[in-house]
Amino acid sequence: MVGNRIKQLREEKHLRQDELAKKMSVSPSTIGMYERDEREPNDEMTLKLADFFNVSTDYLLGKSNIRNPEDKLKDEFEFAYHKEMEGLTEEEITDALRFYKEMKNRVKGDK
Repeated sequence: MVGNRIKQLREEKHLRQDELAKKMSVSPSTIGMYERDEREPNDEMTLKLADFFNVSTDYLLGKSNIRNPEDKLKDEFEFAYHKEMEGLTEEEITDALRFYKEMKNRVKGDK
């Protein structure tokens, strides 16, 4: 499964195996072995690949179909936010934005 994911993600970025290998500081044959499931990336390489492709390690390893849980949460928040804003006046939206900024600062620990 990890091999299919690596190949799919590589192809989405329009990279050849040798190009990905250079970015990961490994040989092209290593990328080929990963993609054919002849070899699995170690933990360090799994993290490096996940970071490069902006996906979770769970997605890369085939344990989840959600590429990046943080992005999914942001998308869900944005959808809910826009849904809640429908029908509000400009003044109400301004108040809501002020409240949102205050809450964001509290969560982040800002003053």
